[in-house]
Amino acid sequence: MSSDRDTCGGPYGEDSGCGDPAVFEVGRHNRPALRVCPLHLGPSLLVGAGVLWPPVISLVARP
Repeated sequence: MSSDRDTCGGPYGEDSGCGDPAVFEVGRHNRPALRVCPLHLGPSLLVGAGVLWPPVISLVARP
């Protein structure tokens, strides 16, 4: 079983109930990086609070 740190935070960085493993980290200004699954990567770039532009995306795990 994975820890909460390894699960998707959803596009807003809150518990989305997704439960999928986090694969990407999206850099944000004055906030911790947003860890998301592939499904929530696009929405997090569009609606995530404080997301850097151009986006800073890191691969943190393999799907």
